Amino acid sequence: MTAWTWQYEGYEPAEERLRESLCTLGNGYFAVRGALPECAADDVHYPGTYAAGCYNRLVSHVTGRRVENEDLVNLPNWLPLRFRLTGQRWLTPDTGTVLDHRQVLHLSSGLLERRTRYGLGDGHALTVRQQRLVHMGDPHLAALRTEFTAEGGAVELEVEAALDGGVTNAGVARYRDLDGRHLTHVHTGTDAPDTVWLRCRTRTSDIRIGLAGRLTAAAPVVTEHPFPRAVQSVRLDLAPDRPVTVEKTVALHTSRDPAISDPLQAAIDRVRQAPGFDALLESHRAAWRLLWRRADLDIPGEAGRVLRLHLFHVLQTLSPHTADLDVGVPARGLTGEAYRGHVFWDELFVLPYLNLHFPEVSRALLHYRHRRLDRARAAARAIGRRGALYPWQSGSDGREESQELHLNPRSGRWLPDHSRLQRHVGSAVAYNVWQYCEASGDTEFLHTKGAEMLLQIARFWADSADYDATLGRHRIRGVVGPDEYHDAYPGASEPGLDDNAYTNVTAAWVLTRALDLLRTLPEPRRLELAERTELDDGELQRWEEVSRTLHVPFHDDVISQFQGYGDLAELDWDGYRKRYGDIRRLDRILEAEGDTVNRYRASKQADVLMLGYLFAPAELHGIFRRLGHRLDEETWRRTVDYYLARTSHGSTLSGLVHGWVLARTRRAEAWAFCHETLRSDIADVQGGTTGEGIHLGAMAGTLDLVQRGLTGLETRHGALWLDPVPLPELSSYGFAIRYQGHWGVRLRLERGLLEITVPPSDRSPIDIRLPDRAVCLQPGETGRLIVRE
Repeated sequence: MTAWTWQYEGYEPAEERLRESLCTLGNGYFAVRGALPECAADDVHYPGTYAAGCYNRLVSHVTGRRVENEDLVNLPNWLPLRFRLTGQRWLTPDTGTVLDHRQVLHLSSGLLERRTRYGLGDGHALTVRQQRLVHMGDPHLAALRTEFTAEGGAVELEVEAALDGGVTNAGVARYRDLDGRHLTHVHTGTDAPDTVWLRCRTRTSDIRIGLAGRLTAAAPVVTEHPFPRAVQSVRLDLAPDRPVTVEKTVALHTSRDPAISDPLQAAIDRVRQAPGFDALLESHRAAWRLLWRRADLDIPGEAGRVLRLHLFHVLQTLSPHTADLDVGVPARGLTGEAYRGHVFWDELFVLPYLNLHFPEVSRALLHYRHRRLDRARAAARAIGRRGALYPWQSGSDGREESQELHLNPRSGRWLPDHSRLQRHVGSAVAYNVWQYCEASGDTEFLHTKGAEMLLQIARFWADSADYDATLGRHRIRGVVGPDEYHDAYPGASEPGLDDNAYTNVTAAWVLTRALDLLRTLPEPRRLELAERTELDDGELQRWEEVSRTLHVPFHDDVISQFQGYGDLAELDWDGYRKRYGDIRRLDRILEAEGDTVNRYRASKQADVLMLGYLFAPAELHGIFRRLGHRLDEETWRRTVDYYLARTSHGSTLSGLVHGWVLARTRRAEAWAFCHETLRSDIADVQGGTTGEGIHLGAMAGTLDLVQRGLTGLETRHGALWLDPVPLPELSSYGFAIRYQGHWGVRLRLERGLLEITVPPSDRSPIDIRLPDRAVCLQPGETGRLIVRE
C-alpha cells in the first residue's frame, strides 16, 4: 500500500462485504459497491447501486403488524460481466481455482483495479484485470474495462455483460423479513448493435429510471433480453499471453434529474456520446485532481492514509454535484442499505468539514432541510406544539421515517422503537445553519432561509418547555437524548425522559442564537419575518426567559444525562465484559437476558459529552452561566470521567466525541479514542456493520477532528479563533481551508509552531485570534505563531 492506495491481497469470502463497502466508487450523484462484476448477490457478495435521494416506500407485515418503511433503493445492477471457457461453468472466485487475487483502490483518481488469476487445469490459467470508475466529471457515467489474458495455450472465452433489473434491497440481514422489492415495470431493449437499455420505476414513489450500456469488444456483440435483464455476449479467441480487452460504458438518469424530459432517452443519448475508457479515465482523473487540491489533508503516516480514505468517501457521497440535488446526508453514505439510507443528525459531524472546503455543498444540504420546513412545522402541530419539529430519520419528503419496530438479532425479538423521540435534531439543524454562515459569510442565506429555520426551531423549544414552580425553572419532558440506550424510566408505561441535559442546553443555545439574529437582522427583513411568522414581543420575552431557565440536572457533582440518571443502578461492567467480550451493543445483550439497559447508568455513546464536541470550553461555560450554573473546569473534568467509565461506545461516533473532548481534558488518553475511530470502518470494529455501509459521520468527524478539534479552530464573530492542542501522535500536519471568500488559506502546525498563509486576493484581511493574542493577516501574508504545548 501507499499513501494514496487501499489494497487487498488474496480472496477472503468472509471479508468480501467489508471490502465492497470500502471500495465503493461514487460521485455524489450515484455510487456502486466494490463487488466483483462476475458475482451475483448472495451470502458473500452484494453488488449495489444507489442514487442520492432515490427513495421508495413499502408496507410489510411483521408479527401481525403493518409496518411501513422508506428505503434508499438498490437500482438496477449495471456491473454484471461474467466469463467462462466455452461450454463450461461461469468462473467466479467461489466456483473456480483462484491462484492469486488483488484489489487496489486508487484514492487519487477514484479508480478501482482488480487482478485475479484463475487456474484452468493442465497448466492453463486466465488472468482477469479490471479497472472501474464512476465518473467524477460527468455524474451520470460509469465504466468498466476488463482485460483477459490466457496462459499456457489458446482458449475460447465466452463473455456476458448485462443490465439487471431483477434486484431487490437485501443487503441487511435483519431487514429481510421486510419487503425489499422496490422496482417494477422493468423493460429492456436494444438501441444499437453495441448498446442496450433498461428502464423501470419505483413501486410507490414512481421515480423513473433509465440505464443504457455500451459494450465494446474485438468481436461481434450478440444481444438477448431474458426478463428482467438486457444481455450482451461476445466470444473471444485468446492467444497465449496476448491480452484482449472488453469495455463496458453505462449512463444512468432518473426522473428526479433537472433539465431532462425522459430519463431513458437521456441515458441513451449520454452513452452514445461518451468517449472510450481511456478518454473517460483522463477526464475523471482531472476532476479528482481538482477535488484533492481543495480538500486534501497533509498528515504523515498511517493516520494520514486512513484520513485520506475517509475524505475519499465523504467526497464520493457529497461532491460538488450534490449542490444541484435535493438530498441530505445519508448516515451510511451511498455504500449500502443500513439505516435504509436515511438522513439522521450526521450532518452535525459532516458540515463543519464541508463548510471550510465546499460551502456550496453545505448550502445545498441546508436547502434540503429548508424545503422540509413545512413538514417539520406540521410534525410540531401534530403533537400540539408551535414551531418546527425535524424528524430523527428523514428521507424523501421530510416526514418521520424512524421505524416503529426494530429487531434484536441476539434474541430474535421485534421490539418497539422510540428513537423518534430524539427531538434534538432541530438543534443540530440550527447549529449547522449558524456554523455554515459563520464560515462562509453567507449573510443572504442567514437572513432568509437560515433565519426561517432558526426561528421555527427556537419556537418549538420555547413551546416545549413547561414551567416547574417547585424548581423555578422550565423543563422539557418526554424526550430521548443522543444516548439511544435510554428511552424510558424503569417500569414506566410511556417512553421518554425528562430534562435530557444535551437537549436542554442545545435548546437554550438555539433560543439565544435566534434572539441574537433578530437583533442584527436588517429592520425590513426583521419586520417581514415577524409578520410572516406572527412573532410578537410577548413571544420573544418568553424565548428570553426560557433560554435562561431551562433545567440542567446535576448529581454527584456532575451533569446528569437526564433527570433521575443518578438514581439508576450501577452495571457490573467487568462481569459483562468477562461474559461477552464485546459489549458495545449492551442493549441487545441485556434485552436477550430479559433485562433492560434503562435500569442502569450505562450509555451507548456520548450524550452529555456531546456538549464538549459542539462548543469550545469558553462558549460552553458561557451557555451554562446564562442558565445560572457555574461550569468550572473541575466540574467538567469530573463529568467527562464519570461518563467515560459508563459508556459502551455502541456507536462509531462515540469514540470520535470522546477523543475530541479528551484532547482538552486528558490529552494522554485522547489518542486511543481517536485511533479507535480511525479504525472503526477499516477494521469493522462494530462487528459486521461496515459491510452494510460505511459510517459517514464518523469518517467526516475524523477529518474535522484534525481540522477543528486539535487546532481549536472556530469561526465566530468574523474571525478565525485558534487554540491548538497538539497530540504527540499527531503533532505535525497541514491543510487548506476556504474561509469567507478566501480560497486556500493554509494552516500548518509543526512542533509548537503554527503557520498561517493567506493567498493573494482582493479580499479583506483575516483576523486571527489566539488565547493570548490577536493578529491580522493581509492577503499574501504568512504568520508564524508559537502555540502552547
